[in-house]
Amino acid sequence: YQRRVRGCFFCCWISRRMSEDPREEMPQTEKHQLLDSESEEEEDELVTKSRILEERKQEDVKQSKLEELDQLDQDAAKEFEIPSETVLQQEEALGVDMVLVFARIEEVVKILNNFSALRNPKYGRSDYISLLKHDLKYYYGYNDFLIDCFFNMFSIDEVLALLASNEKNRPVTLRTNTLKVRQKDLIKSLTERGAHVEPIPWCDVGLQVFTSRVPIGATPEYLAGHYMIQSASSFTSVIALDPQVNERILDMAAAPGGKTSFIAAKMKNTGTVVANDISEERVLSLAANLHRLGVRNTMWTKLDGKKIGNYLKGFDRVLLDAPCTGTGIISRDPQIKIKKSREELINMTKDQKELLLSAIDCCKTDGIIVYSTCSVLVEENEEIVNYALGKRHVHLLDTGLGELGVKGFKKYGKNKFNPSLEKTRRIYPHVFNMDGFFVAKFKKCAPNNGEKNSAPTNTEAKKENTVGKKRKRAQSNLTNNNPSKKAKTPKNDVQDKTREAKITKPQTNKKNNQQKKKQPKK
Repeated sequence: YQRRVRGCFFCCWISRRMSEDPREEMPQTEKHQLLDSESEEEEDELVTKSRILEERKQEDVKQSKLEELDQLDQDAAKEFEIPSETVLQQEEALGVDMVLVFARIEEVVKILNNFSALRNPKYGRSDYISLLKHDLKYYYGYNDFLIDCFFNMFSIDEVLALLASNEKNRPVTLRTNTLKVRQKDLIKSLTERGAHVEPIPWCDVGLQVFTSRVPIGATPEYLAGHYMIQSASSFTSVIALDPQVNERILDMAAAPGGKTSFIAAKMKNTGTVVANDISEERVLSLAANLHRLGVRNTMWTKLDGKKIGNYLKGFDRVLLDAPCTGTGIISRDPQIKIKKSREELINMTKDQKELLLSAIDCCKTDGIIVYSTCSVLVEENEEIVNYALGKRHVHLLDTGLGELGVKGFKKYGKNKFNPSLEKTRRIYPHVFNMDGFFVAKFKKCAPNNGEKNSAPTNTEAKKENTVGKKRKRAQSNLTNNNPSKKAKTPKNDVQDKTREAKITKPQTNKKNNQQKKKQPKK
């Protein structure tokens, strides 16, 4: 009985404890703290909810304003009128405010980026593009030829970025001459003279000058040959060439000597470097720079690069920094905007093809050839490389520049190039803040190794091969079907036969005369 009573009391006690609020047994301070925390949490929730509602309202207001502005822009764009040719001619003759021209450029670019929604039904896309070309030509001071070339290569946004970058000065860059000084010591000496200099991350001997209290080309270090003022993009051709110690290397267009001295420094003044240039004045500046920089393994020549293969051959590596239109260095020479033309480009590409073939002929089998230009035009870069792949036993290698540069074109307009051209590298001013540059690296193969050329021939060579095969098949079919009809002999064989006939004719006449004399007279 006692156990049952105790069990009932225990169950009642547990149920009472479970029904009681724990805060009743707490002291007054703890109870107030719990109540305050709960009230604060409720207030925080209310504040956050109110903030969210206010932010949503502000976003809705902004969105409505943007929609209204877009609608106004669409209405204004649809009402945009393209000026006639007479009006444009009057603007060129009398002059117009550049601010208005730039505003018109921005308006046309906006329409072209959203053409379906913003276009005026009166005009087509070609009308807007022609107006944009005219305004860009007038605003930046280019001729029609270069503007057309840039529009064929790039998108509209890239063209605008390229033209804007050509109006800015490039940063001054130096190359440390490791034949005379270490880079750390050169940085220390230049900073002591008040120059702010920092290393270029992708080149172990490159330095960029941000500010200087003294002329950077007149310091005692410069006169002593501790560094060379050189464009950063020109480092890439020597990095791709990768010269080694005790090699024979040819620099076909060496003046003023920046790349030649870089090659000699990488070779540590060993081996032999032949520095060639066709201009006598440039050869003198080349010799002066090589003496100042302490180069002792180099000889310089004044020969025509197209015929240099008749005198010099068997080089381990050849560098050809070919003469070009200079469309990558417009920021340094603004006259290029007006001077260059289609005729000059055609003549330049002929010389570049001959120079590149001559460079390949000067190199030994398994040697390295690097072709570079300071141009961004495809006609001077990919087309020349593709031409050389079809004319010589060479193939392209990776330039070794890593992430620096953009891959070369594999297609340009209607022309399709060798797929290996993506191994070439393009450096754009608007992307890398350097002079425009192009680099291609070849390796020469053995011509009689029983293997086909790794680089397929270009379209012209393929057409010639197919035409020759068709002619041979036609001649063989004629001879097989009609054995009585002989195949046409070539001109040389015909000439030889006529010569033999002329020689034999007088002999036959003499024999006949002798026979007539022997016969008795009737």
